[in-house]
Amino acid sequence: MTNSLSAQDRKVVAPRSNLLRRSVINLRTTGVISVLVALAFICFALINPRFTNTNNLINILNQTSYLAILALGQGLVLISGGFDLAVAGILGLSSVISVTTLVVLVGSGMNEPLAIAIAIAAGLGVGLVLGAINGIAVAVLRVPSFIVTLGVAGVAAGAGYQISGGIPVTGLPQGFIDTFGTPNLRSISTSVYVAATLALLTHIVMNRTKIGRYIYAVGGNAVAARLSGVNVVAYTVSVFVVSGMFASLSGILLSARVATGDTNLGGNFVLQSITAGVLGGISLRGGEGAIFGAVLGALFIAILANGMNLENISSYYQMIILGVLLVLAVLAERGRAMLAGRK
Repeated sequence: MTNSLSAQDRKVVAPRSNLLRRSVINLRTTGVISVLVALAFICFALINPRFTNTNNLINILNQTSYLAILALGQGLVLISGGFDLAVAGILGLSSVISVTTLVVLVGSGMNEPLAIAIAIAAGLGVGLVLGAINGIAVAVLRVPSFIVTLGVAGVAAGAGYQISGGIPVTGLPQGFIDTFGTPNLRSISTSVYVAATLALLTHIVMNRTKIGRYIYAVGGNAVAARLSGVNVVAYTVSVFVVSGMFASLSGILLSARVATGDTNLGGNFVLQSITAGVLGGISLRGGEGAIFGAVLGALFIAILANGMNLENISSYYQMIILGVLLVLAVLAERGRAMLAGRK
């Protein structure tokens, strides 16, 4: 009788052991960000009684949703071993194109629900096309993701300004605002439900399907994944497409909230989406981290921003604090890697 495992046994044990290892890592990382979220909430609740006002809590949820959708896409790219610096540009261009399309179609007398459907499709098409360009450039042409997504961000911003003439596009039909925006302060925006649904679906895909396992494998070691039969090109392109479409969706929903289409809606979302992912425990080296951690990271950033706004802290100081948080999160992640004996 031999103690060695058969080839078939090893095939079964290896995926299970890898899944168990990832589950432990994910529990550890999401546990950290959960504590940070709780501490931030308690601190601001003690400092300012207005923080726990029902309207303010709903506002925090609404603010979190747009960043959470972006962070989900960014998290997928980070896990696959890349960066997507184009999310803010795609968000802004999608906002302008969807709103412009909607205003023109409704103005021409088209049925409003049909016009809304076409406008949403046009906005999502922006993310699909630009995401595919990013993915193909990275996976096929081997261009570093940092460079190509930065270039696409510039193209998207320039196109948005050209289409809008550099001014916000207004005149959205009230039906669009009421359905996808926030009609009043006590309303939970549609974006919250969309973000929650996407978070659940993405979590299931990344933790319960071979698609998720392959994305982790590509981020962990693309060469080894390719030699194991994983279609690295297809999965790399896919995560950039999903990230682009999530950015477009966030732009469309945010346009409904502010009742305008604006290239500048992307604002500081690139830094925030990466920070949310890293704070949530996703490794910048790729291959590790829980995608749901990115959502918790987005919630932490939203709580932090809301609390600082209530305390009248300058937006410039808020940018500094966010940058410091990103640096600290990266240093902490690097420290964990060194303690684990990795270079």
